[in-house]
Amino acid sequence: MNRKPVPRRHAGFTLVEIAIVLLIVGLMIGGLIAPLSSQLEQRRSADTRRVMDEAREALVGFALQTGYLPCPAISPTNGLEDRAGNVCNKRYGYLPWATLGVSKLDGWNRLMGYTVTPAFADAGNLFTLKTPRDVTIATRSNNGQLMAASGINDVPAAIISFGRNGYGATSDQGTIIADAGTGNIDEKTNLQSTGTALIYRDANEDTRAPGGTFDDTVIWLSPYILYNRMVAAQRLP
Repeated sequence: MNRKPVPRRHAGFTLVEIAIVLLIVGLMIGGLIAPLSSQLEQRRSADTRRVMDEAREALVGFALQTGYLPCPAISPTNGLEDRAGNVCNKRYGYLPWATLGVSKLDGWNRLMGYTVTPAFADAGNLFTLKTPRDVTIATRSNNGQLMAASGINDVPAAIISFGRNGYGATSDQGTIIADAGTGNIDEKTNLQSTGTALIYRDANEDTRAPGGTFDDTVIWLSPYILYNRMVAAQRLP
């Protein structure tokens, strides 16, 4: 008596099993992306702070050599200081990276801003210990009020990175990133064309925070450090 052969079950995954595997893999990848993204942002922030610190040190070195501070850069593509004779053509613009011999870009590959007190950049009338400074750095107190940062009222110069969102920053290709923020009051202050008032505070993504969301990095050239270095080098009395 002949028996019909029993059909063999083909080895492999069913559509349901494949869907479950894909779901699990997707969840695993999603769980990895967030920490990696956070680590990348932390690295970019650290790189930004490093290049800004190097630029600040270069400003001191420039002053030690010349007796004055450099002007902002000529343009996004020309990093030499924009100077006409002894005076600057502008007091707020891009960091003069070529003149200082430092990095052009922050951790997000965008140009850094730079503002300088005109009297400190005057090559024909070198600054002294009594030269007025007109760049004000402010922060926010616990109750949200603006106040002088770290007891500093006025400084000779400051450097700005416009952070992760890059509102108002300029790319390496010279493209200005539009300020698409709403309620980011303090960031908008740092974008003003005069460069005489800057805000320094911790990063905050809360739109309800005093001053709004904020991811800029601002560092300044301490007049006391500058003076001490200049006196030690006998560039100031």
